Amino acid sequence: MNFQLLTFSAAAATAITLLGAPAAQAQINTPQPSPKSTVMQRVGLTDVTIVYSRPGVKNRAIFGTVLPYGKRWRTGANATTSIKFSDDVTIEGKKVPAGEYGIYTIPAAAEWTVVLNKSLKQGADVEGFKDADDVARFTIKPYKLAEKVETFTIDFADVTPATANVEMTWANTGAKFKIVTDVDGKITAQIDEKIIKNANPAPADLAAAAVYYNDNNKDPKQALTWIQKANAAEPTKFWNLNTEAKMRLKMKDYKGAITAAEASKKAAMAATPANAEYVKMDEELIAEAKKMGK
Repeated sequence: MNFQLLTFSAAAATAITLLGAPAAQAQINTPQPSPKSTVMQRVGLTDVTIVYSRPGVKNRAIFGTVLPYGKRWRTGANATTSIKFSDDVTIEGKKVPAGEYGIYTIPAAAEWTVVLNKSLKQGADVEGFKDADDVARFTIKPYKLAEKVETFTIDFADVTPATANVEMTWANTGAKFKIVTDVDGKITAQIDEKIIKNANPAPADLAAAAVYYNDNNKDPKQALTWIQKANAAEPTKFWNLNTEAKMRLKMKDYKGAITAAEASKKAAMAATPANAEYVKMDEELIAEAKKMGK
């Protein structure tokens, strides 16, 4: 038998088989009725991330009907709504360790119960997890919205250097809970490590610590000591000299405030390019110090 003929026949059979096989069908990709969304906010020094799906009102009565009062809700649609904290936080007075949790809510006309639970895989089975896995449970007051929100929305509101509200809005109803982070503890630990225990702290760290102490009314004398050291090491940084001037003005050291502001103005004018904004601020501070020192 001819070997070449056999080889050709085998190859032809393979080709015919491949041609005759049905092509793999890719699934048609269409938009979800309740699209997935991720929102993230840094609160203080802590990252907070929420992942949820967003159902629409679609001409339905939502609270009390689609979502019966007193029944647990996954706080969204599709998969479990989750919230993740990079550090320990306090929510509505409850301590919550760093980690990722499911957000479940029990809406009622006058009050919502919010539950953070370790289970992230419940989906629609909102009654299937263990209460023993709750990490926090608290109540919040719903409120009526001025304008209707068609698509369920979770967002961050009222953000401050250490706090933020997680706000949930849908249809004509809103509700929110407050997250508090330990900013002071973290910054104090950094100051202790980088300045208190460090024989040669960096000028930038000294300036940052001084600003934090001054802004938070901790220890004005210590803040002034740190900013003076930073300015002695880096006398051309006009923004730090201006900070020293503001600190001295706050401490009613008007003569010292004028001296620091004049040094800041000189450095700002000598910069490339000159910083007119700081020149103006220094001139205003000098005028204020002269007026207050009379």
